Amino acid sequence: MSRALPKYNKRRVAVIGGAAALALTGAVVVTSALAGETAGKNGTNARTLASPGTVSCPDVASRLPAIPATAKAEVDRNLALLNTQIAEADKRLVDTVGQGGPNFVNNAILGPLKDKRVATVNRIATAIGRTAAKPQGLKALAPCTLNK
Repeated sequence: MSRALPKYNKRRVAVIGGAAALALTGAVVVTSALAGETAGKNGTNARTLASPGTVSCPDVASRLPAIPATAKAEVDRNLALLNTQIAEADKRLVDTVGQGGPNFVNNAILGPLKDKRVATVNRIATAIGRTAAKPQGLKALAPCTLNK
């Protein structure tokens, strides 16, 4: 019985070692196949060296009338959402560098962002309009542009 145990251990070590080698080989192959991206001296890769720009949107908060106390929390929440929407669009710009054709940014990022902003400014206007005069013309603040 004592002689069979060492052979079993050797086989187990060989199997585990082989599996580990296979996993490492797969990791190397996957890493080297990632779209030809190579790390530079400072650890950045070629994809992140060119800035895709940022999204620039009109400031809604500065264009609002006096906000009734009853609407303040809802308006503040929606103003924060506008900022979140811009941050998400900026992230999407970075994540999609080089994708799509000439209208990709307008169709996939700025257009949907405008739609979200229209809905958000409408909620702001509705919240204010429940207890005061509903602000007009906020939809004009929805479109954003790309700054390079």
